[in-house]
Amino acid sequence: MEDVRWPAEQLEEHRLEISNRIRNLFWTVSGDYDMEFEPDTEKYDYSKQTVLYEAVKQGAFARYFDQKKLGMYLMKKLHFSAGEDMLLPLAGLCMDAAVERVIIRERLGTKEIREQAFRELEKAEEEQVSDKAGTDLIHRIRLLYIRHVLENTDDKGMDPQAEIALYKILSLKDAENTEDVINVIDEIYNHVLDPSFEKKNGNLEKILNLPDMALANDAWQECMTDEQMEDIIQKYLSNIKKKMMSLDIRNKKKKRSYFSPEKEEVPESPENINPQAVRRIREYVELNYGKSYLSESEQARVNRKFCTGIHKNCNLYLTDGILQNPVIKNNQYRFAQLQFEKNKAYYGKNHWIIKRNISVLAESLKRAFIIRKDDFVSRSDAGQLVPERLWKIGRTDDDKLFNRKKRSEDSEFVIDVLIDSSGSQAGRQAQVAAQGYIISEALSQAGIPHRVTGYCAFWGYTVLQRFRDYEDPSETNERIFQFRAYANNRDGLALKTVCSSLMDRPERNKILIVLSDGNPCDMSIQRPGTRQPRIYDGEGAVKDTAYEVRRARNQGIFVIGIFVGNEEELSVEKRIYGKDFAYIRNISNFSRMIGTFLRRQIDME
Repeated sequence: MEDVRWPAEQLEEHRLEISNRIRNLFWTVSGDYDMEFEPDTEKYDYSKQTVLYEAVKQGAFARYFDQKKLGMYLMKKLHFSAGEDMLLPLAGLCMDAAVERVIIRERLGTKEIREQAFRELEKAEEEQVSDKAGTDLIHRIRLLYIRHVLENTDDKGMDPQAEIALYKILSLKDAENTEDVINVIDEIYNHVLDPSFEKKNGNLEKILNLPDMALANDAWQECMTDEQMEDIIQKYLSNIKKKMMSLDIRNKKKKRSYFSPEKEEVPESPENINPQAVRRIREYVELNYGKSYLSESEQARVNRKFCTGIHKNCNLYLTDGILQNPVIKNNQYRFAQLQFEKNKAYYGKNHWIIKRNISVLAESLKRAFIIRKDDFVSRSDAGQLVPERLWKIGRTDDDKLFNRKKRSEDSEFVIDVLIDSSGSQAGRQAQVAAQGYIISEALSQAGIPHRVTGYCAFWGYTVLQRFRDYEDPSETNERIFQFRAYANNRDGLALKTVCSSLMDRPERNKILIVLSDGNPCDMSIQRPGTRQPRIYDGEGAVKDTAYEVRRARNQGIFVIGIFVGNEEELSVEKRIYGKDFAYIRNISNFSRMIGTFLRRQIDME
């Protein structure tokens, strides 16, 4: 037994010794022996110089810049759906460029270590960029940067986009603070790596203004309690730091995947489902969105009914919201309360505009329904005799001597309002809440039964938050100001679920109004011990949402899309909703646009 165990013990001692040496190098350069640093001892066995230089680089950055500030920026950028495989390697390059001058000036031996490390990295990158046309741009940028460091300028025909990024990275040799580094990372990411990012998610100011505590939900490694929240942010930040530390390219083994007939990539489901992990995720959703109003058996039933096809392995979660029915009053509760207060403040600031919109829309609907509900009189062969027609007896073949009152049989309407509550709405939460409130308050004043629901996708759950139900009093409409935007959106599943219960209503005429940004997207993260829903993005997500809209219309539901996104997404909205959608740029024009669509439908029925 000793012969078997000794090599492992010896290897462990060796790694501990190496780990301590590398940490000491980091601490010496940083000047802070209290700072945490986790060296990659496994990589040390085959890439010694890279690991040593990484410790020097990280130590220098920690000494002259603010690691936490950079880490928080990266976390927030990832929260807004930035690609980790592009953003973190880019951050590593920018960090290197920012500290190069001070490293070499203060520690002359570093230059040789850096060159040796970059020669190791060059070999790995060349394997990645063997086919330039089929290689990710981030790899081409890294190879160009490495060759610049090694003064290898023989690279002909390099991608112009990679050259643009290189020049911006090299400008950081004069960086004075962490903000300079963040600005260059953000500029390269938004204008070179992902030119559509800023239009979809917002600029740097919006990214940095995201509350830090909102990031705790992205720390998916653990289900958090209120007390763990701050610790989890720190753990997640530490994890980000590890991932951005090295310029190294690792040939990671990719998870197997297959494509559905709709060309959607479906990660392989785990073989072993851990009931405890499933339960903890359910409890975490409950902590974030409040208790569900469904029993466990009802929950299982709706999942079986609706979570099929492209939504297989998803779950539905129906709730009145964390402010209405919290598990505990945790930080998420306080965060929701703060957004509620912001939404109400926006209402207060725009009180007269909103009230006018409500009045105009309500009066328009009332007039339409008054006309529709009015009895009308027609000539008949039975009913109330009209003496003036008696002369026709024996003189004409017209036997319609009576008037009969007829009542409209199709005057009853019911309306569902569905509001996209995903993170892409974060920059306009108060405006979206106000739009939902205008519709609901006008419908209440017009006496039309209606339900208002927000939807988002979170940790494999599509959360449907009921702000008000069909028969609730008008006072309930204020709950719409509890609207808050977070996580993803699986539009097709939300539409499918809401339309099913709408079809159960007794009213003959049914209308669904959807306020969304026309960008369905649910990029679920695999969590150990749970089943993985399909990635819901791009063409597959648009087709699925459009299919549910068509299916609702075929069932007799009139569906209106109210576009509340950025103008560049209009083409997607048109594909989903066809001609029945409205793009409202200004809230002052809101009631007229909505009224036009609703009155047209009322008059048609």
